[in-house]
Amino acid sequence: MKKRYTEEQIIKAIKQHEAGAKVDDICRDMGISSGTFYNWRSKYAGLEVNEAKRLRELESENNKLKKLLAEKLLEVEAMKDVVSKKW
Repeated sequence: MKKRYTEEQIIKAIKQHEAGAKVDDICRDMGISSGTFYNWRSKYAGLEVNEAKRLRELESENNKLKKLLAEKLLEVEAMKDVVSKKW
């Protein structure tokens, strides 16, 4: 499922709440549940738009590195199996 809201929109909604708007009003305007809003708030509270973009970049880079590490560990295990066999 494609994301419906950008980081800018999410941060704008959180800032509205910090300015005194009610959560129910914000949720109604955006068409989201209050649970979604609180999840957003826990993730994006205190962030600016550029910081949120940097966070997304770091998360994607982290995922790529985890995949590379997993592949290398599998290669090492395969090499150990080959070397440990008696000829």
